[in-house]
Amino acid sequence: MNSLEWRVTASLAAIYAVRMLGLFMILPVFALYAQTLPDSTPALVGLAIGIYGLSQAIFQIPLGLLSDKAGRKPVIVGGLLVFACGSAIAAMAHSVWLIVVGRAIQGMGAVAGPTMALAADLTREENRTRIMAVIGMVIGMSFMGGMILGPIISQFAGVPGIFWLTMLLALSGIALVVLAVPTPVHSTQHRDTGIIKGYLGKALNNPSLLRMNIGVFIIHLVMTSNFLVLPGIFVNDLGLARPEHWKVYLPVFAGSFLLAIPLIIIAEKKHKIRTLLLGSTAALLLAEVGMALGHTHTGWLLASFFLFFVGFNFLEAVQPSLVAKYSDVNTKGTAMGIFSSAQFLGIFAGGSLGGMVHHAWGETGVFAFCAIVVGVWWLLALQLPQPKFYASQLLKLDPLLFSDKTRLHEDLLAVPGVKEVAVVAEESVAYLKVDKEQLDQNALRAFSAAPA
Repeated sequence: MNSLEWRVTASLAAIYAVRMLGLFMILPVFALYAQTLPDSTPALVGLAIGIYGLSQAIFQIPLGLLSDKAGRKPVIVGGLLVFACGSAIAAMAHSVWLIVVGRAIQGMGAVAGPTMALAADLTREENRTRIMAVIGMVIGMSFMGGMILGPIISQFAGVPGIFWLTMLLALSGIALVVLAVPTPVHSTQHRDTGIIKGYLGKALNNPSLLRMNIGVFIIHLVMTSNFLVLPGIFVNDLGLARPEHWKVYLPVFAGSFLLAIPLIIIAEKKHKIRTLLLGSTAALLLAEVGMALGHTHTGWLLASFFLFFVGFNFLEAVQPSLVAKYSDVNTKGTAMGIFSSAQFLGIFAGGSLGGMVHHAWGETGVFAFCAIVVGVWWLLALQLPQPKFYASQLLKLDPLLFSDKTRLHEDLLAVPGVKEVAVVAEESVAYLKVDKEQLDQNALRAFSAAPA
């Protein structure tokens, strides 16, 4: 990548990190903080945590489509301003209800789609997959960083301090968009990174993609529900003061992440992704049963907590890859947008339903509820077909070839190793799915545009 692409990647990844830190720093500390507020109930605490996901899911696709017409940067700046306003409201709140309002407004700043589209507008086709991978790594690091930093920051500034910090991070994100990120000459719809309105129905009607949407919904429901009760268990059952919780989170997250890495490599390199997905889902189920039965026992609880995050980290990494494999070349970006919305809906459901379950049946009830829904997902995942391990590739085409699009499509499909083709004249590119072991790169290179 050239220096401009690195600058764009770093700036837009930082914007993603701002948003995700705003969600994850709150998770490990909010349930305990809310107990100090006069109107707090377990159900309201869950709603305050989960409402962010609901407004994210509602606004994510509309804001992505709006950025195609109004421009990426105005939509991103506006979304970050809304996010900052919600953070300020939550920081000044003295009731759970007002925090619910602030969290809902935070979620309305759903700029993931426009940010990803801006990255595609400003970078070359051949580097786009690498850039998206870097952004994905930053999102994963934001999760771990937020969970560890939340208890530390709350020790010095309290939960309101986390919200104030989140507001400042959002404002710094605006500064990055305005000062560090160039304005694209043209903004176009990208089938691999953006939502194409005409393909929503096709993506929603794909049975495999529907199962993947249910899967990401459930694992985020379970993760959010767990953190409604785990901080209280650490304090009440383990005798661990809130500022010390990072001492649990750091080794668990780091160790489970390191253990998940070889599983991810085996899944892709050895084509074992479906088998390991089922195994990781079974690990989540065992972890929830373990926490339900032994959450008052330190060793049993921590072992189950660790097992949960081994499975969770693996699934978080490979599920987007499976969405790409199960979608065709035209619907990949649209399918990923729907998948992301399902993820945020899972956060909302985990907060709201988990809060109600906690209110009615306590901590054991939450873990049992989570075990049941994970079991449902495991049964659904059994019906997933073995995916085809084709790679996505973008090919910049010679404009002279577009005189006969039908012939161009047929000629590209005739190249050994090319399995699917979508030719897009407006972008002068072809979106391909290829078998790398069979692909004839020299034959494919004959279709390429001459370097600028």
